[in-house]
Amino acid sequence: MIDALDLAAKLIACNSVTPADGGAQDVLQTALESIGFRVHRLHSSEGPDGPIANLFAIRGSGGPHFAFAGHTDVVPPGAGWASDPFAPEVRGGLLHGRGAVDMKGAIAAFVAAASQVETKGTLSLIITGDEEGPATFGTVALMDWMESESIRPDLILVGEPTSAHKLGDTIKIGRRGSVNMTVTVPGRQGHVAYPHLADNPVPTLARIVSALSAWTLDSGTEWFQPSNLEITDIATSNEATNVIPGVARARLNIRFNDLHTGADLVRDVKAAVAEIAPRATVEARISGEAFRTDPGALSDLVTGAIRDVLGVEPELSTSGGTSDARFLSRIAPTIEFGLPNATMHKLDEAVAVADLEALTETYAEVIRRALG
Repeated sequence: MIDALDLAAKLIACNSVTPADGGAQDVLQTALESIGFRVHRLHSSEGPDGPIANLFAIRGSGGPHFAFAGHTDVVPPGAGWASDPFAPEVRGGLLHGRGAVDMKGAIAAFVAAASQVETKGTLSLIITGDEEGPATFGTVALMDWMESESIRPDLILVGEPTSAHKLGDTIKIGRRGSVNMTVTVPGRQGHVAYPHLADNPVPTLARIVSALSAWTLDSGTEWFQPSNLEITDIATSNEATNVIPGVARARLNIRFNDLHTGADLVRDVKAAVAEIAPRATVEARISGEAFRTDPGALSDLVTGAIRDVLGVEPELSTSGGTSDARFLSRIAPTIEFGLPNATMHKLDEAVAVADLEALTETYAEVIRRALG
């Protein structure tokens, strides 16, 4: 059987800051093949967002088909760690290293769990190296390949770190969508002493920002908090103190619930901007749509495993940021459950060894309930 702590440490030792792989999927392939999985490696080198390493592993055949999804890429560690972020170290019962929580620990726990359980049907892992980045050639590319191979899971569990205060207290059954936009207001550069010879775009942009900031998009729903629009940056092309800038820009992000679509929000922002500044432009990138997997067979299965193994009654939630569940939910009911998230993306990211072991036991029970 595979030891979750050992495998997590081996994965953490791979410097896989997105979009680099750093050998992480080689480590994962070796572990998976040792317990009977057939591993397919899928690489993309297209465009500026690559190259991307993806991995799909499958064991068994026929139905039902239960899939685990995750990512081996991590965010940059930043400066100021107490130890090398890619030299895993256990201190005080905690395994330290970038990715310990988000989410190499969960991947290791699921592989270790799979090594313990005899299964019927099909068990698979959908692993990308492009979740923390643009997600252009990651899970979506894997889904396209799966479709070409006529592979379609019945249920999907994403191992994101969902637990808030203790392991098992939160399951994510949905996520809000996200869209980023850049509003550009053109003007005419000139000397500040001769404003009649220039056209200052900043006051116009300020009116746009004020109007957008005053929006109330909705009041939330049964499962989702209210959507929110946040201005994230305001800038001009100006580097001098005595020049009226020729252009002004603002960036914004909208996190939206399932009362909206990304396209509708882009349309509404463009209309609002055009009303104030007809010559202004709006560029948009929709990172993902809101999704929800209604409580039912999948959430009951995972909740039952958590209750029996951990003695915890999890909350069903849609809070937090986005994940690749936004893509996977298109093909099958998808929820997220993983480690406590207190240190994800932080300096000295760490997972309690006891939590890693308990998550392995819980994932093993999930597999038994799904395919036993």
